[in-house]
Amino acid sequence: MAMDTDILAADEVVGVLNDLLENARDGEYGFRTCAEEVKSASMKQLFDDRAATCGQAAGELVQLILGYGGKPAEGGTTTGAVHRGWVHVKGMVGANSELSMLEECERGEDAAVARYRKALKQNLPADVRAVIERQAAGAQSNHDQIKRLRDEARARG
Repeated sequence: MAMDTDILAADEVVGVLNDLLENARDGEYGFRTCAEEVKSASMKQLFDDRAATCGQAAGELVQLILGYGGKPAEGGTTTGAVHRGWVHVKGMVGANSELSMLEECERGEDAAVARYRKALKQNLPADVRAVIERQAAGAQSNHDQIKRLRDEARARG
């Protein structure tokens, strides 16, 4: 068994990266789903922009996975699919208010931030760590922006 100071083997690195790839795809699909459900043009733009950012992160992760000899995971997670289904249900029953969409996005971003934190606890090669640290900062920034907007929407009542 490897000691904690050992860099992960390539297949372990690929596993960490594939977990984050599924996470990025969940974010992309989730933000796109929210963009479809809200009425406000500014909120649609925000969610579309966040979806594009997640898509870019997924592309970077795919390149790293291939660089480490791995096969990129396909799709997102089951949890992400359930989450998006819930967003659509809210939309169908008229609960697609800006506040409810922001609450759902915040839940998704909480999960994303947690997955990045988990990945950063691993002893990753420097090139992988640099990308994950940058993406983790982006996920935290997304989370903070969504939370701020959610708080503003709650205050408006």
